[in-house]
Amino acid sequence: MNKVMMGLGAALLSSTMIVSAASAETLRWARASDALTLDPHSQNQGVTHNFAHHIYETLVDRDSEGTLQPRLATEWSLKEDDPTVWVFKLREGVTFHDGAEFTAEDVVFSLDRARSEKSNMRQLHVEVAEVRAVDDYTVEVQMTGPAPLYPNNLTNTFIMDKDWSEANNVVEVQDYAAGEDNYAVRNTNGTGPYILQSREVDVRSVLTLNENHWAEETPQVTEIVYLPIADNATRIAALLSGEVDLVQDVPVQDIDRLQNTAGIKIETGPENRVIYFGYRFGDEPLASSNITDRNPFNDPRVREAMELAVDRDAIAQVVMRGQAIPTGVANPPFVAGWTEELNAYPAVDLDRARELMAEAGYENGFTVTLDTPNNRYVNDEAISQAVVGMLGRIGINVTLASRPVAQHSPLVTSNQTDFYLLGWGVPTFDSAYVFNDLVHTKEGSYGAYNGGLYSNPELDEKIRSLGTETDLDARAETVAEIWETVKAERVLLPIHNQVLAYAMRDNITLPVHPENQPLMIDATFSN
Repeated sequence: MNKVMMGLGAALLSSTMIVSAASAETLRWARASDALTLDPHSQNQGVTHNFAHHIYETLVDRDSEGTLQPRLATEWSLKEDDPTVWVFKLREGVTFHDGAEFTAEDVVFSLDRARSEKSNMRQLHVEVAEVRAVDDYTVEVQMTGPAPLYPNNLTNTFIMDKDWSEANNVVEVQDYAAGEDNYAVRNTNGTGPYILQSREVDVRSVLTLNENHWAEETPQVTEIVYLPIADNATRIAALLSGEVDLVQDVPVQDIDRLQNTAGIKIETGPENRVIYFGYRFGDEPLASSNITDRNPFNDPRVREAMELAVDRDAIAQVVMRGQAIPTGVANPPFVAGWTEELNAYPAVDLDRARELMAEAGYENGFTVTLDTPNNRYVNDEAISQAVVGMLGRIGINVTLASRPVAQHSPLVTSNQTDFYLLGWGVPTFDSAYVFNDLVHTKEGSYGAYNGGLYSNPELDEKIRSLGTETDLDARAETVAEIWETVKAERVLLPIHNQVLAYAMRDNITLPVHPENQPLMIDATFSN
């Protein structure tokens, strides 16, 4: 057994010893990767948000049907005499984990922090001009213009304690891409249902119930032992041996076996997430290619050839074992702006793809490196391996560079990759979230995950208009126009929408969450 496996085994054994001495309400929860950071405004990333939702809270949240629900805000509305101001009434009697009272000044501080320069959440707040406290339990958010959908943007913007942040010198957000550290990276003080007791990054974190949480109902899960286990076989073996209770990232090849295993049950459901490939735009040659005088990806014929070479159906059936829904648009069906027409994708046509490559001047092909995560999405590395083979059939010789998501994500956000795999969930259920981050020119609060540096000023103007457009029919038309351009120019190469599977002991009930952000307060146990 190698040192990594020994380390995992020790972590699992340690968690098992804790559980044997604890109550039945301890839940040992395994995932393929860990939260990137605990600084709640540093990274706009699903695993990180999922973990943080147990410790910190947002003003509004979504239920499993995607409907906005009160959390730290009990109600929200546009100001009667000014449609450019959102008014949030805050929940009273809420305290942070250290006992400090939650008030409007914490909301003002947190929203300002989330929209600051280093925050990876700032694109969600680009239409915010000012946040102000009216009284201890009322906050007004002044927008740059009417912004009827702004509350949709708040489901992953966590509220911090202003005084705690100042006392611990974490007023500024961690600059994750630069490798920056701060006290909030491993220490927390939220209002959420669980309190962080210990944290070993990439090994094990323990959360215990917040006895002073404001919710009327007490969760059945009183302790969470969170175990990042990157290796698929080790993660499933831990479930089968009884060392963990819940596996959130179930490899597709293990679903049938687990469904037929006594004492184990599988929950499946579609996720509000698309898996896609991005590529570098611009005239500058690719750093990883043998073509040194120009950028092959900048030629639309090459991008079309790539789409014709990639067999989405084969990936869905062979790589994903049917646990994926092929798509031709980087927008999940849950999201406003999705249509059947956009979702259509071309049949594989290698002859035409090779013709296009020749027309573009690459009849002998070219080389490039594909960067992929190996522990973030369902079968992410296997998807990339399949695409490597498919592109090889038209002369694009791809070298695969596989990394854990903690090392992969900064390559995309700092634009240090020529070709990459990424997944994109849409917590706002609105296309603007895709456009703001993936399509808009990288500038200011926009384009945080525009890893290929695509730029279209005309499209940028349309994207920015969505934030303050009050005529929803006109807005929908603009969304459709943007998607038409994005698809025609092949800004991204979408592959499929994920289908999720959770595996758990058969006495546990936890439905699949469309955002893949299940909360352990929702887990229940049967006798």
